[in-house]
Amino acid sequence: MAETTNYLDPRVLGRISKLDFKARKIVEGFMLGKHRSPFHGISVEFAEHREYSPGDDLRHLDWKVYAKSERYFIKQYETDTNMRSYFLLDCSDSMTYRSGDNISKLEYGSYLVASLAYLLTQQQDSVGLILFNRDIQREIEPGSSPAHLRQVFHALETAETAPHTKVGDVMNKMAGRMKSRGLGVIISDLFDDPSEIMLGLHHFWHRKHDTVLFHMLDPEEVRFDMEGTHVFLDLEGSDRFTCDPRDLREAYLAEINAHIEEIRTGCRKNGIDYVQVLTSEPLDVALSSYLSLRSTR
Repeated sequence: MAETTNYLDPRVLGRISKLDFKARKIVEGFMLGKHRSPFHGISVEFAEHREYSPGDDLRHLDWKVYAKSERYFIKQYETDTNMRSYFLLDCSDSMTYRSGDNISKLEYGSYLVASLAYLLTQQQDSVGLILFNRDIQREIEPGSSPAHLRQVFHALETAETAPHTKVGDVMNKMAGRMKSRGLGVIISDLFDDPSEIMLGLHHFWHRKHDTVLFHMLDPEEVRFDMEGTHVFLDLEGSDRFTCDPRDLREAYLAEINAHIEEIRTGCRKNGIDYVQVLTSEPLDVALSSYLSLRSTR
């Protein structure tokens, strides 16, 4: 296979290759593909008639209708277009965190992007990539060729992290820059102000983009079940402190669960898919379960 990368797992591709990642919303595009366009044009599938107006192309007149009614009607068709998708991958320092034998959140997110990008391009859909932390660090416009896919893979493999993240600001910026309605997939640990995150997500909803939010978390970040004295480092700053996690566990869990629930609720209200993924979960299981659920909606 020409589209090689360290982030393509054959086991994952085997599980998801038969699942059709169709957009639930009507999307716009510029190539023939699998997704219904709101525009009318030349296609094989008839949509409806409308009354002739001066200037309409006479080639689209329905002469059979004219023979019956002596009135001029134009045939309209629905055109199938490809889905333009953007993957927004958080490359802030906190995404490098890993516990035990788990891979980092950034590595897991890169596997996720590579697998879905490969699947979408196999459907003749176009894939774009945004690597960000406090701002956009790298942007690859959507494309679907094998050479383009290799460019996406290379960007994932050479991604660099930096302190701090502005998830909400980046989403807000990208929602406005996506010229046509399409698919936005955000992959982040969401360590940012939830109100700012929701403003960015709302902008995606307002622009009618089909949006999926993958919330990447390490199992220790949701369980906080460490024992004994630990030294904690701020991966997006310079702070460090020593404590016994058992003294903080109750307060920490209340805080993180409230953060997760606020984002989950906001996504539900805005018609956005919220998917929490733990880095201990096999990627093929996480993806196939989500795509199967999505395909039934």
